[in-house]
Amino acid sequence: MRFWFARGSEVPVRQQLVTQVALGVLCGDLAPGERLPSTREMARRFRLHPNTVSAAYRQLREERWVEFRHGSGVYVRRSTGAPASASPERLIANLVLESRRAGMPLQALRKALRKWLDTQPPVRFVLVEPDEELRRIVLAELEEAVQLPVEGCGFADLRSPEMAGAAFLTLPSKADAVRERISSSADLIVLQVQSAPASLAAWLPAPTEVLVGIASRWPGFLDAAGTMMASAGFSPDALVIRDARHPGWQADMECAAAVVCDTATARELPKRIRCIVFPIVGGSSLLELKQYEQSLSTSEGDPTQA
Repeated sequence: MRFWFARGSEVPVRQQLVTQVALGVLCGDLAPGERLPSTREMARRFRLHPNTVSAAYRQLREERWVEFRHGSGVYVRRSTGAPASASPERLIANLVLESRRAGMPLQALRKALRKWLDTQPPVRFVLVEPDEELRRIVLAELEEAVQLPVEGCGFADLRSPEMAGAAFLTLPSKADAVRERISSSADLIVLQVQSAPASLAAWLPAPTEVLVGIASRWPGFLDAAGTMMASAGFSPDALVIRDARHPGWQADMECAAAVVCDTATARELPKRIRCIVFPIVGGSSLLELKQYEQSLSTSEGDPTQA
């Protein structure tokens, strides 16, 4: 059987070898009992690292495609039976085998599969935000508001094939940069930022002679909240501002009547401390996300009613 490897591919060489062997077994290119090249021979012939070949052979054994014979080598199992698990490699191999039986060229299968994946409804949200601390805060807010899984990434991660099947979210300042980096067919929802006056409304007029804490791991939150509170009439001397990335910040909040913080930092405060959460994502955007989820549910229908 002929093997080939694309070293510049996003698919690891180990996975390429596993898939080719599995497909070879299913298609009959590798017969039961046939001996595969040794690890050393495979590595030398194709200039692969021996550890890569060994890892691939171990996976093939775990999935019951091959068997190891002590002192003899690696052989295709005479009876593969059911695999230990439905691995991606086996599923792909079965798909390719069926398409070959139907006379479909591999290129046509690849094109059809890519089109099918592009038209599937999103199965998760991906928040694109390069600032790690800001991303952490927004993720905490989204996780409390939506049903679909929510993940976060920076700009560089958008090139990963794992981004397929996602609806992208971002803040207004990053919208143009994200649009330039994702597929034109992918959904992008721009999250609106919560109004600062709306966050403060419930706490005005500013109380006098009390200490108010401000805490966050994101410097942008500390700067904005401090400015907002001062503009609303809180005395700068009455504000205890702490970076939650520094040790001991919770102890400094014990003397405050209340602590203004973001959603993620609120989870780190002791329960006895009164917490005032200033959200970043606006309520209109949270409603939009819920409606988006509802539209997905409606378009997919209820399979139990089929």
